[in-house]
Amino acid sequence: MPQQTKPVDILLIEDNPADVRLTIEGLREAKIANVLHAVRDGDAALDFLGRRGRYADAPRPDLILLDLNLPGLDGRSVLSIIKADPRLKVIPVVVLTSSQAEADILAAYESHANCFISKPINFAGFLKVVHSIENYWFTVVRLP
Repeated sequence: MPQQTKPVDILLIEDNPADVRLTIEGLREAKIANVLHAVRDGDAALDFLGRRGRYADAPRPDLILLDLNLPGLDGRSVLSIIKADPRLKVIPVVVLTSSQAEADILAAYESHANCFISKPINFAGFLKVVHSIENYWFTVVRLP
């Protein structure tokens, strides 16, 4: 495995402060050095990705964790915008949401989400999911 030279930048697009804290906790134990950037809504996510306003110096994320149910511009729209942009579409997007609706799963994959994960209800399950994401996307997969 090639030696990692810089921390992995992760953009978490999540409006629930408890889920942000759980993600931070899960990634704190990660084997891979990472920097988590969190935004609370779809508009802020697009500003971050477009390096606009207060995010002018934002790094290009190596991975995006996206909730579907966001205030303002929802995650479904954010996903469609990301995957339609030639500069952003190669960034893997993991939909991490409380939805288990077949329609949401199908729509996410039709919009080119790289995977769809329903959030577990309990703390231990959520940490396990975060560890699995970290292991798969930063140990098994080669990112651009």
